[in-house]
Amino acid sequence: MDIWHLSLQISFLKYSPFVQRFLNLIGLTICLFFFCVSSVVSMFLNTLTPKFYVALTGTSSLISGLILIFEWWYFRKYGTSFIEQVSVSHLRPLLGGVDSSSPSNSNTSNGEADSNRQSVSECKVWRNPLNLFRGAEYNRYTWVTGREPLTYYDMNLSAQDHQTFFTCDSDHLRPADAIMQKAWRERNPQARISAAHEALELEDCATAYILLAEEEATTIMEAERLFKQALKAGEGCYRRSQQLQHHGTQYEAQHRRDTNVLVYIKRRLAMCSRKLGRTREAVKMMRDLMKEFPLLSMFNIHENLLESLLELQNYADVQAVLAKYDDISLPKSATICYTAALLKARAVSDKFSPEAASRRGLSTAEMNAVEAIHRAVEFNPHVPKYLLEMKSLILPPEHILKRGDSEAIAYAFFHLQHWKRVEGALNLLHCTWEGTFRMIPYPLEKGHLFYPYPICTETADRELLPMFHEVSVYPKKELPFFILFTAGLCSFTAMLALLTHQFPELMGVFAKACIYMGVFLSLSRNTVCQHLTNF
Repeated sequence: MDIWHLSLQISFLKYSPFVQRFLNLIGLTICLFFFCVSSVVSMFLNTLTPKFYVALTGTSSLISGLILIFEWWYFRKYGTSFIEQVSVSHLRPLLGGVDSSSPSNSNTSNGEADSNRQSVSECKVWRNPLNLFRGAEYNRYTWVTGREPLTYYDMNLSAQDHQTFFTCDSDHLRPADAIMQKAWRERNPQARISAAHEALELEDCATAYILLAEEEATTIMEAERLFKQALKAGEGCYRRSQQLQHHGTQYEAQHRRDTNVLVYIKRRLAMCSRKLGRTREAVKMMRDLMKEFPLLSMFNIHENLLESLLELQNYADVQAVLAKYDDISLPKSATICYTAALLKARAVSDKFSPEAASRRGLSTAEMNAVEAIHRAVEFNPHVPKYLLEMKSLILPPEHILKRGDSEAIAYAFFHLQHWKRVEGALNLLHCTWEGTFRMIPYPLEKGHLFYPYPICTETADRELLPMFHEVSVYPKKELPFFILFTAGLCSFTAMLALLTHQFPELMGVFAKACIYMGVFLSLSRNTVCQHLTNF
């Protein structure tokens, strides 16, 4: 309101006797009302005993404590506040509130269904594309440290994978395959190895060589030798089943099994070459394998290829692979997102300075690098702590959970050296990665480039990772406001109850003084308003 309107109203009140008398009557009525209320309140308070205050504060503390316990139980079970959920779900529609982030009414049911399906797929456990060899690497770790790097849950998933990819319904036709079908179900490693040797006594069995290369071989060179024998046997079975694959469903299943066996052997041979330092040979084997079997994308061979190309510092080929697999329609992984961030950081990291960037602002290339880092951190927020060596690394499990701690360990275990090789890349990551969750303050409920961070990752990672490892649960679930408010209210009322019980008369005087003060402030406010009106 401007000065002209204010002066007009004041002059109107000053030269209108009727309005003045009317306002004075209203003010007198309000004063009489508050006087009567204060008299009644004073009479009521004078009749109260100290026991009433003790009972009042004690009951308030008990009720707020029960609400706090229920809220905490509900939050631990469902991950949200009951009071907040009721407010959002029931009270907001009654008050006319609309959630702007929700989809349109016509697509609500489809959006919810897609979200649920995505949540389930996000928590799916995947085979680690770069998993180590049990005999040559995992067992050696156990011999040195006395710790088991693999959990029973992880090894059980591997046993299921072996039965799925290396067996079929026609195994009973070949005695060696029948023995290996039982061997993959054995829990005892020595029993599996003995069964593999028994199968090899009957004939050259590719899956028997695979088992011995994975579990009995104590060095990578020995594992490579066994895989070469497996390749020779596997190629013969593959050629025979390829000729008979159209003769019935039984032969189709057998050909599918022989294809899986052949792809697995070639991939592991390429990994052996990579571990033995023959990286160019490994890259060629992987490229040939991807050309020969382009439809078997479930093995994620491109992630092995990316790691080998980074070792060769062939960044142009890395970018070409990313251009093919970093597509909006394809599932993402930490390898895809963080490799893309590394390539963009490489263009600016050697000259990046936080002080200079704060003075002049970020250039276009620096902004692209920061956005790529934020994208990668949003997908998997656990990786930076391992790359920056804020958390100690362990051997990666045989299975990983995308966006989980297990995937972060698997990525950092093989790619930390590539980040260290790019000058300034880790410094740029250190300066920018935490800004991701300032941009996304509630990652468990709302995402920016990806779906909200799934809550189920913590439970699955605890099953996949060994007990001696502290599972990363970042971003941590923050306590809702209503739990904190209820805790504060419960503590305050409990303190009042204790003080009232110890000093009942003094607290009674304090309560009366507070009420009298409230009445006095109300009367004072009314008096001030009346004087302003008369003016």
